[in-house]
Amino acid sequence: MSTSELSDVEYAFVLNASEIDILPGVRGDLDEPLASGPAADLAPILLALVDAGVVEVCRYVPWKAPDGTNGCQPGPPLSQEDLPGVLARAEEWDYPDDFEWLGRLTLVLTDHLPG
Repeated sequence: MSTSELSDVEYAFVLNASEIDILPGVRGDLDEPLASGPAADLAPILLALVDAGVVEVCRYVPWKAPDGTNGCQPGPPLSQEDLPGVLARAEEWDYPDDFEWLGRLTLVLTDHLPG
């Protein structure tokens, strides 16, 4: 699969994954009505990209930089069996009020998407 084969919505997920943003950031790359629509409209598209091996869905976990600064990085991918339930939770698609990214969902590109 190449980027030219992706729909606009699929491309938004791939772009979000390349930006190392939390999942709600994908809404900024979508057109209406999907940008403000329910997660139930987006989850099947994301699940298809996961099934195709294009992206993985992870949670941010703590990370310490070489200089000792605390940060976060994507943890291990969530299992495909858990994803439908996780993505069905509306709060996963909204920015957190406290702007804390630890524990939040993020997308990671795999090497299954050629240029």
